[in-house]
Amino acid sequence: MADSSGKPSVLFVCVHNAGRSQMAAAWLTDLADGRVEVRSAGSNPGEAVNPAAVEAMAEVGIDISAETPKILTVDAVKESDVCITMGCGDTCPVFPGKRYLDWKLQDPAGQGVEAVRPIRDEIKTLVENLIAEIAPAKPGAQA
Repeated sequence: MADSSGKPSVLFVCVHNAGRSQMAAAWLTDLADGRVEVRSAGSNPGEAVNPAAVEAMAEVGIDISAETPKILTVDAVKESDVCITMGCGDTCPVFPGKRYLDWKLQDPAGQGVEAVRPIRDEIKTLVENLIAEIAPAKPGAQA
């Protein structure tokens, strides 16, 4: 379960790739410290990342303001070891040998930052658990 660099790869998918999947990708990038290859995409990408998601992540020191929603491709799924869906239903292509997880998270679309904060925090916990499972820190490594 790893790409040619030996790192596991994770793809986060939601409908618009504007909120949940962007926050999850940012958390994984930040917390995995280079031990995981991270991708995100949407089955029907939005125009821009949700401003409330950008603000909520900025509050914890992570800047996702330059991110843009991306379309989900078959190749992105093929190239990922773990595909994590967040409310995209059956629009995700399924390939044998891949691991699929579905994270049931409230959709932050159209909500203010107050409503997005608990979603952000729930995603952080899920990402921390994922890292512990697929890319734990090496013994003696700085945490």
